[in-house]
Amino acid sequence: MEALENKVPPPVLALVFALLLWWLAASSAILEIHWAIRIVLCLATFSAGLFCCIAGIVSFNRAKTTVNPLKPELASSLVRSGIYRYSRNPMYLGFALALLSLSIYLSSPLSLLAVAGFILTLNTIQIKPEERALMSIFGDDYRAYQREVRRWC
Repeated sequence: MEALENKVPPPVLALVFALLLWWLAASSAILEIHWAIRIVLCLATFSAGLFCCIAGIVSFNRAKTTVNPLKPELASSLVRSGIYRYSRNPMYLGFALALLSLSIYLSSPLSLLAVAGFILTLNTIQIKPEERALMSIFGDDYRAYQREVRRWC
């Protein structure tokens, strides 16, 4: 997996896992959930994910630092304000919530494996390399931030 570290844009990775999620849902049994409940849960989850993504981008823009996840070494400041007080990776959390919303919409318990796969893959090929880069740039400040704020939420 080292060869993929910081090489695949997280939105592309989310799309790949969305396709996997869709395939898993199409090839498995679905839960019988009333459509109105399913839609409300889907929209609420998707909205929470969209909020996380937008709030993360806004916080990065206010701090005038890079939003490019493929170049974490270009970070000019450690963002600890806004949504970053609650999650070290709110944009990735937003993608995971969007995938979860699709799983809810499709009513497929098996499709949750794709959501878990996305989180595990993102931890391995994106987040851990980012953390190493941020540790080398911000040192003890980043270490303290890691102790104070969880990776996902």
